[in-house]
Amino acid sequence: MEILAFAQAPVQASRWAVLESPFGDLLLYGDGEALTGLYFARGRHVPPQDPSLCRDDLAFRAAREQLRAYFARDLTAFSLHLAPEGTAFQRTVWGALREIPYGETESYGALARRIGRPGAARAVGRANAFNPISIVVPCHRVIGQDGSLTGYGGGMDVKERLIALERGQLNWMRGSTTA
Repeated sequence: MEILAFAQAPVQASRWAVLESPFGDLLLYGDGEALTGLYFARGRHVPPQDPSLCRDDLAFRAAREQLRAYFARDLTAFSLHLAPEGTAFQRTVWGALREIPYGETESYGALARRIGRPGAARAVGRANAFNPISIVVPCHRVIGQDGSLTGYGGGMDVKERLIALERGQLNWMRGSTTA
């Protein structure tokens, strides 16, 4: 899996776009190339509409192509310019999320240990909850210590279906998961 560093210089979001997906509409934010946000339109953490941003549904070409390939199970690792805003700790957690292999999951505690902060599972969970770039920064791959699915800004049903998609257990024809 190719891991790309986040942009060092801030990217000012000037555009937004809508992308239809099998999981509902996705909202993309950024400068047209670099993503500063990727949200489920019906999700919990959708930012308020900023009238200074220009809607441009032709922007974010690479992100659109890669997301479509991901949903078709033809892409397992994204190679996009990302520019999320967050604290140093959040960016560390978000970078570590990108290292969780496609189709696999990891607990909050294991992720905290992997970043060298073994007692910070709750802080990792909080950083995970405020990940502004869903799917590409795969916060859906983080689960509870006991293997249970835990909260997800896009909804628990979406988290379950994203994991099933990556594991090859999602049947698009019926829209259900199979064992």
